[in-house]
Amino acid sequence: MASDQEGSALSGVSRRNLLKQVGLGGAAATLTAAPVVESAVAQPSVTVPTPRREALETLTGAEADILEAVVARLIPSDANGPGATEARAAHYIDRALVGALRSSRADYAAGLEALDAYAQSKKGLAFARLSAADQDAVLTDMEKNVATGFTPNASTFFNLVRTHTIQGTFCDPYYGGNAEFVGWDMIGYPGLRLAVSADDQRLGARSTPVRQSAYDDSTFTMKGGSHGHRP
Repeated sequence: MASDQEGSALSGVSRRNLLKQVGLGGAAATLTAAPVVESAVAQPSVTVPTPRREALETLTGAEADILEAVVARLIPSDANGPGATEARAAHYIDRALVGALRSSRADYAAGLEALDAYAQSKKGLAFARLSAADQDAVLTDMEKNVATGFTPNASTFFNLVRTHTIQGTFCDPYYGGNAEFVGWDMIGYPGLRLAVSADDQRLGARSTPVRQSAYDDSTFTMKGGSHGHRP
């Protein structure tokens, strides 16, 4: 978490610190890593594409718009490449809220409503309509637990969404995030390997990326296998 001396505006997840935390260990390592929020710095101007519209699993349209705006600031697109928006992290969260993360559905309903209300009270606009700088200021207030109107508090909801955004950016694409493997490309994870050649083990070797879900491998999809079939 950024200190008071580092500044009050959230600049998103630093790619440098994110790479330090994740390393080359793969997407699984990100599930427990907490990204370091740095002080505000001049960010390159980038055009973030409009998220692909698709049927929502559980979020309302208004909730999805807020969440899309939040994940875009937590792991932003920049001159170095795509971020959580392109990875479809919000889609991962929406999908997981009727699955593995279903226990968090009520927290999202209350938290996203509180976030939007706080943005309007502090900045005069709905969160999704704010400038990037104002969105960062709202998220920083949440991270520092000074934002009001949240249950049990703002930082709890901030950390919940941040954790799920990391998961959605770096997960196996089977779960609805990491679209086009942009998360794996960001951290240099080459993908699933069931065998490693001598060349792969050479010092400094760069493995050829394997661009498929683990669940596309026959080990997981074979008839009668212990992992069953893909839905």
